[in-house]
Amino acid sequence: MTTSEFQHVLSEQDGPTVRITMNRPERRNSLSAEHLAELRRAFQEAGETKATGIVLAGAGPVFSAGHDFADVAERDLAGVRELLRLCSSLMRTVQSVPQVVIARVHGLATAAGCQLVASCDLAVAGESAGFALPGGKGGWFCHTPAVPVARSVGRKRLMEMALTGDVVDAATAERWGLVNRAVPDAELDAAVADLLGRATRGSRHAKAIGKQTLYAQLDRPEDEAYALATEVMAGTSQTPDARESMRAFLEKRRPTWTE
Repeated sequence: MTTSEFQHVLSEQDGPTVRITMNRPERRNSLSAEHLAELRRAFQEAGETKATGIVLAGAGPVFSAGHDFADVAERDLAGVRELLRLCSSLMRTVQSVPQVVIARVHGLATAAGCQLVASCDLAVAGESAGFALPGGKGGWFCHTPAVPVARSVGRKRLMEMALTGDVVDAATAERWGLVNRAVPDAELDAAVADLLGRATRGSRHAKAIGKQTLYAQLDRPEDEAYALATEVMAGTSQTPDARESMRAFLEKRRPTWTE
């Protein structure tokens, strides 16, 4: 097992999995600039490893309460813009690393904490989890957290979350598509391990290109999405792992991947 040193984040690799844990429990894992920067660096470093999966978790009673208002309140316009750009950069980094990223959610995930969950490739929530875009009942609307949430739950459900600010429980979040599974808290780690194990089987190289292409085509018009996917799929048909996959199927044996 290897561990990286951070102030607000714990990052450790155990075999094929890197576990990144937000470690500001006394601040409900709120996302100050320093915390955001450390999370981004932790994902960047994990992305450079041979790991196949990354688990994002939170220490303490909640997953993440979102932006740290103690940090936000003292910033001027330029400072808040810089903070939000850093946050958006973290979200894009989560989606750009080649590994499958799964959120392990317990307790509340609100505002930018909910944004983090929606930005992960997969998410499993314990029954204690709750999700909210609370700006709708306050004075600072959750504009940026709504971006990935909108791409997970659809327009009407986004509007309900964003306008009311109410907490959505784990079962509802599963039904709406914000998380993949909602399970009893005692089964959370097992459910995360099960889904991650199934999502990381196969060729690591093929999975990395597949993840990147999925995100690239999601918001394109259908004809553009097909054009992109066709070129990538044709190109990757010539890779060693693709060739091995076809040979193994035809020869009725298990494939051996290059990585």
